[in-house]
Amino acid sequence: MRHAAMSLAAALAFAAGAVAAQQPVKIAAIVELSGTGTTAGTNFKNGVELAVKEINASGGILGRKLVLDIADTQSNPAIAKALTTKAVDQDVYVVMGPVFSGSIIVSMAETRRAEIPNFTGGEAANITLQGNPYIFRTSFSQATGMPKIAAYIANGMKAKSVVVIYVNNDFGKGGRDAIIKELGARNVKVVADISTDPGQVDFSGAVLKAKQANADALFAYLNEEESARLLRELRKQGYDKPVVGETTIMGQKVIELAGDAANGVRGHVGLTIDAPVAGIRAFSEKYEREFKSKSDHNGIKGYTGMYVVKAVTEKIGKFDRKAFAKAIKNSCLSAKDTPGLLMDVCFDDKGDIDRESFLVEVKGGRQVVTEVLPPLRQK
Repeated sequence: MRHAAMSLAAALAFAAGAVAAQQPVKIAAIVELSGTGTTAGTNFKNGVELAVKEINASGGILGRKLVLDIADTQSNPAIAKALTTKAVDQDVYVVMGPVFSGSIIVSMAETRRAEIPNFTGGEAANITLQGNPYIFRTSFSQATGMPKIAAYIANGMKAKSVVVIYVNNDFGKGGRDAIIKELGARNVKVVADISTDPGQVDFSGAVLKAKQANADALFAYLNEEESARLLRELRKQGYDKPVVGETTIMGQKVIELAGDAANGVRGHVGLTIDAPVAGIRAFSEKYEREFKSKSDHNGIKGYTGMYVVKAVTEKIGKFDRKAFAKAIKNSCLSAKDTPGLLMDVCFDDKGDIDRESFLVEVKGGRQVVTEVLPPLRQK
């Protein structure tokens, strides 16, 4: 009788384990689907959604399907924090987003407390400087991207003086501080330092100041919609010096909104759908078929972020959030082993990402890659 009871208990335990193994894995996408971050958040969400669809179609992760819950932060840090708390209460495996630096800086305290891996497209340098073991980027940190573009301004463009125009939020201020530091290290003088507001509509005053500064080039670091307005105003006022930027000023949405005013803009991008990389081009075609629109770099970030989740989980062989966070640090992942990564990537001990990146120029309404740059740590 005792033997039978033990056998029954063992059978029940095995059955319970088998049921748990088949249960869906919860993933939360907490992104900007309205407000000033709509473009970035929507593309990031679409990328995550496409990856989840593909992963499920191929059998899921370790035999378990993914269930994606999508929530809109409205580009508001307080709402982002509340939605993250809700995701924590639902015991999600991973949180994807937010994208805006100001939101992730606030919301990641909740995922850290709950020890839940959290991926972001935010670029502000201080996101990964707070010792949070559960935060990981799908984008370059400003500390990674700004040295590359500063080197291009100093050595490629031979500029001796620059105007800096930035948006006065966490993203913009972090970028402004980083680029000024990197330009100074290369003896490039910042002759005008111009702050603009999130959601700003009228850039006539900012452009007038830029023209009066008469610098060799203009460096712009704003969100997508504001970037397009700036470019249109620069064209309107006949600004004739080179315009250069990091990631956003050359983004697909900016090109669409700015029209011809975007042509000639140059800069550094961590990701571009026009990269000479077979995986990225295949992704671009799939994205356009799925969403009837072109992706930008944010779509690639969301997509590859989910495939990082797949690769690391399969590497550790279990759904263990602590083990996941430990395994991803100081590791490299191969696109050969996980094609959805699109490119080989490495993560450092802070959760910052490194990989190849690109110098581009906007020509004829699209990004044209002029140079492929190696990962920063190889330089």
